[in-house]
Amino acid sequence: MTQYTEANILTLDWKEHIRLRPGMYVGKLGDGSTPDDGIYVLLKEIIDNSIDEYVMGHGKQIDVEIKNGKVSVRDYGRGIPLGKVVECVAQINTGGKYDSKAFKKSVGLNGVGTKAVNALSDYFLVRAIRDGKSKEAVFHQGEIKNESKIIKSTEDTGTLLTFVPDEKIFKGYEYQDEFVEQQLWNYAWLNAGLRIKYNNRIFHSKDGLLDLLGRKTANEELRYPIIHLKGEDIEIALTHGQHYGEQYYSFVNGQYTTQGGTHLTAFREAVVKTFRDFFNKSFDPKDIRASMIGAISIRVEEPVFESQTKTKLGSNNIAPDGPTVRGFINDFVTQQLDNYLHKNPETAKEILKRIQQSERERKEIAGIKKLANQRAKSANLHNKKLRDCKVHLNDNTRVDAELKDQSTIFITEGDSASGSLTKARNVQTEAVFSLRGKPLNCYGLTKKVVYQNEELNLLQHALNIEDGLEDLRYSRVVIATDADVDGMHIRLLLLTFFLQFFPDLVREGHLFILETPLFRVRDKQKTFYCYNEKEKQEAIKKLRGKPEITRFKGLGEISPDEFGAFIGANIKLEPVLILDNTSIDDILEYYMGKNTQERQEFIIDNLRFEIDVTEKIEGSLEEVSSE
Repeated sequence: MTQYTEANILTLDWKEHIRLRPGMYVGKLGDGSTPDDGIYVLLKEIIDNSIDEYVMGHGKQIDVEIKNGKVSVRDYGRGIPLGKVVECVAQINTGGKYDSKAFKKSVGLNGVGTKAVNALSDYFLVRAIRDGKSKEAVFHQGEIKNESKIIKSTEDTGTLLTFVPDEKIFKGYEYQDEFVEQQLWNYAWLNAGLRIKYNNRIFHSKDGLLDLLGRKTANEELRYPIIHLKGEDIEIALTHGQHYGEQYYSFVNGQYTTQGGTHLTAFREAVVKTFRDFFNKSFDPKDIRASMIGAISIRVEEPVFESQTKTKLGSNNIAPDGPTVRGFINDFVTQQLDNYLHKNPETAKEILKRIQQSERERKEIAGIKKLANQRAKSANLHNKKLRDCKVHLNDNTRVDAELKDQSTIFITEGDSASGSLTKARNVQTEAVFSLRGKPLNCYGLTKKVVYQNEELNLLQHALNIEDGLEDLRYSRVVIATDADVDGMHIRLLLLTFFLQFFPDLVREGHLFILETPLFRVRDKQKTFYCYNEKEKQEAIKKLRGKPEITRFKGLGEISPDEFGAFIGANIKLEPVLILDNTSIDDILEYYMGKNTQERQEFIIDNLRFEIDVTEKIEGSLEEVSSE
């Protein structure tokens, strides 16, 4: 029997706590292969301090350099007061942001960010320059290793912070240029006039959120020019495109709130109210917001976020004694947007046409939708197609947020694969949806087909995304198909379905590809699961004697016990990402449109599995284009 005494009560210092529970401070750890991995949060925490200086009128440029995993950020603000350099980066609950006069509308008010970076870095250097003098200190995993005296300096005033993330925590990490650049563009758009120099490239915006939407929609056909409105502590931009779904970018005090919050909810409500009042008609909110692309940035005193990584705003007020977030945004949008519509009648005319088009489309499929929903209900979805889990992303019960974020649905092909996955899964957080045959090629079709096709209709019901992502049941939607030609074909068809009808599921980072091993290499002592030929050869070298090598041709060939190792803590998921300047139409046309020699050569050159029969590849390509 385990004893519970005073000896079991431990007190950790700040460094030990951060290193023991790094996820509390930087979210998921990861290796840098996805934009929300912890190494990008480390970068953000450092740059945020430099942004605060710029916002308060100190320094017009920030220099960022990343080379071989080493990060340096140099600003030209006021510089940390020299007598407090060590305390500001190594003493918890210490910093200038507690003085609301100095940092009135800062992103981070808890004095933790820079300390977390320090504790999670193998090397951390801080140098402050003020009034012709400088001081620096060097740390290792939060422990000070060297502290200089205050010396004279000819450098420009400001602060330099350099760090190397600890590989013991961020295993095999690598900063990806495209994710760093996205972070820096966000900073540039939200701080018009600021120059950010990153590895000798300049990031600069003149018109803020107008530039943001301009870049995001560069390859998309818009119904009317982007509307751009600015006020004190608020800026918005919006337009309508041609794709299904809604697309939003929301920010608070310069922080990209990827999960929205009170400000985004208020913005969506205010736009609906304004359009209804202007056109004097009670349009369905879904018709107004269909295909809408919008951005909102607000500044709030003492913001309250729902997590340490600040991805969702929870504040109800703009300031302690100020108006509510909802009231503040509603007043601005209803007045300024209404004025804009009166001054720009051609834009108002195009908006009305777009709303009426959505209304017509919704009414056209109303009958089909009703019948489809009845069929889905009678199909006994949860027993025949879906082996559900207990925790869901949209649970209103007091379920731990971390568990909700782990909620996952695997979309599989065939009974054997779904059976193995079902036996191996974590019933608490992992669900399995079984496809019957190959899904329909949706390229170029309207949403009516989703309700007419039983498999696609049941899939959208399982995900609960019929009316948008607000009620999405799973944080991660994982395509789990075989590592062969048929599996690749099904993967392409599912990607087409999501990109065609639910692109916001992809944009918001919910869609993944499950990577499963191609080979099992083992002897009597050791077993290795290998994801490519190189790993197979390395495994063979590690074993003594002649190894047994198994080539997995399908998920159904992998036993439930083995599957447990692939979908547990070591699960390999490849995110499906839509980067800036990426055209969904161009992607779908290239992969799913008319077959071309160029496309055949690309797919053959980039296949991730091995196959001996070339004609099977050609046949699959022809099948994709003919469906």
